[in-house]
Amino acid sequence: MKPSPYFFGYGSLVNTATHDYLDPQPARLSGWQRSWCHTALRDVAFLTVVPAPQAQIDGLIAAVPGADWHALDQREFAYARLPANQSIRHPLASQPEMQPETQPGMQPEISFYAVPQETQNQGSPRHPILLSYLDVVVQGYLQVFGEAGVSDFFATTTGWEAPVLNDRSAPRYPRHQALAPAESKLVDHHLARLGARLI
Repeated sequence: MKPSPYFFGYGSLVNTATHDYLDPQPARLSGWQRSWCHTALRDVAFLTVVPAPQAQIDGLIAAVPGADWHALDQREFAYARLPANQSIRHPLASQPEMQPETQPGMQPEISFYAVPQETQNQGSPRHPILLSYLDVVVQGYLQVFGEAGVSDFFATTTGWEAPVLNDRSAPRYPRHQALAPAESKLVDHHLARLGARLI
């Protein structure tokens, strides 16, 4: 039986409180780098990845049962879904018991989402980064990769020239999560280190 495909998430999908996809596991994508951008399809800046031959980013893979991509494609409606198998390292190959339906030598297909480069624009005061969105991303990285993973997220993401809209008191991000005070403080610490502009 062909195994269910997996997605690789590198932003809000790392936070498993925002979805219920099965078998989430840490993974690493090579040849791509996270960046903030906006498109005509969305009012605010959001994360994408851009080609970067020497770069590596951590993220999360999870199964898409029955290859039913519809719900995930709707969530990621401004993105294109791309194959990742040749560029990704993950634990499934060394732990086949985690995929009982996988035959020896058969690995699941893995895809990731990226905004087409021709539709990308830089963030701006009219298209800021939502702090409620960033909070969700950082909470996910903290849970999966710890504080070192959070530091790496900030260090390996570009596009911080876009202002950050502080919407914590009235979150605009539809999948926003409650953060513990220590989690909020961690986000604020890294934004201050970057010299990010809050509005």
